Amino acid sequence: MEPRRADSIAQELEELIFSGGFADGDRLDEVRLAEQFGVSRTPLREAFQRLAQTGLVEQIPRRGVFVRQPGAVELLEMFEVMAELEAACGRYAARRISDSALDDLREANARCKAAVERADLDAYYLENERFHKIIYAQSGNGFLETEANRLHKRLKPFRRQQLRLRGRMRQSMSEHETVVQMLTEGDAEGAARALRDHVAVQGEKFHHLVAGLKTAAS
Repeated sequence: MEPRRADSIAQELEELIFSGGFADGDRLDEVRLAEQFGVSRTPLREAFQRLAQTGLVEQIPRRGVFVRQPGAVELLEMFEVMAELEAACGRYAARRISDSALDDLREANARCKAAVERADLDAYYLENERFHKIIYAQSGNGFLETEANRLHKRLKPFRRQQLRLRGRMRQSMSEHETVVQMLTEGDAEGAARALRDHVAVQGEKFHHLVAGLKTAAS
């Protein structure tokens, strides 16, 4: 129960940070937030740790927890590296992926499609995350898988947010289908290109989203 509550608090805090409820550099008041969410400090501190892992907050010993919003250049650089890591995973996976893993990807896509029809962003992202992690594992390169997972976790809140743009979930679903087709055909360069473009579009969409939020707040 507690870990799940920590996850939901982390997501709610993400929303507040992205919507301007907290500004860059704001200190998160542990006592006030525990009262606001109606929880003890334990799940709240776990939520802070999740946010710290993605870089949205910084925990400073003896001072507290502070909002840290990456700048546009930093985010662009991270999305560029993520695109290349995913491209490498796709290139290797096209040569090494098992039939059962391909079936798992198709199942994840089917669940993504169902989530699109329900306009369920959370369910879509859950299956989307599973989809990408299967590809990382099927690259057959443990070091690459570890690095891809690490940066994926770092970019998670930003990848989630870009799905809020109108039509983006359906577009993402279509991009997934192209990736599966390339992997099924064993087209290494096609898979690399499809995954690189998929992540590059995510970065572009996120920048549009942030620009829209800043405009609305001004």
